[in-house]
Amino acid sequence: GLADWLATERIEAIVDATHPFAARISANAVDAARRAALPLATLLRPPWEEHEGDIWTRVGNAEAAAAALGDAPKRVFLTIGRQEVGAFRQAPQHAYVIRAIDPPEDNDLPPSSEIILRRGPFTERDEIALMRARAIDVLVAKNSGADATYAKIAAARELGLPVVMIDQPHKPSATIVTDIEAACAWLNALVEAHSATPSERGV
Repeated sequence: GLADWLATERIEAIVDATHPFAARISANAVDAARRAALPLATLLRPPWEEHEGDIWTRVGNAEAAAAALGDAPKRVFLTIGRQEVGAFRQAPQHAYVIRAIDPPEDNDLPPSSEIILRRGPFTERDEIALMRARAIDVLVAKNSGADATYAKIAAARELGLPVVMIDQPHKPSATIVTDIEAACAWLNALVEAHSATPSERGV
């Protein structure tokens, strides 16, 4: 469907600027670009790196994150969005504080769950206050690499709390750019190579 749309709209270049964890959409974009023989650049912001004082357990997906929590009951601050909450039903011994923008499906919730519906960015001070108020033992987060959501990582470090960190999935692409400026430079290079003005190109 995407390949058909690209042809209908006479698109000539693609910038995949989806969320770092939107692996399926990115795979579709790569496939559609190949089918349509179009250049594609993937905007992939760098992941967070561990700093002194961080206590990270790095895992590849939500199921592995649930297993990494261990057998002993803990109070878990779950900050992975709504779509993969169901993976934590395999670890019902824990109590979860789940923060998301939209509510998870009721059938996905672990037995002991508190839902906090809020949109970031959040300050480190607020994150520390929340973790203390909820007596959090461990934070589960996706390594999105965004400044807007980094405060929870800094808060966990300040409080000496462990973090189960879900690594970014691999996004196949011949061209990787790490910020908007680099994406624009890539587009401008395409324009110059085709001796056309930006207004004549479809992106």
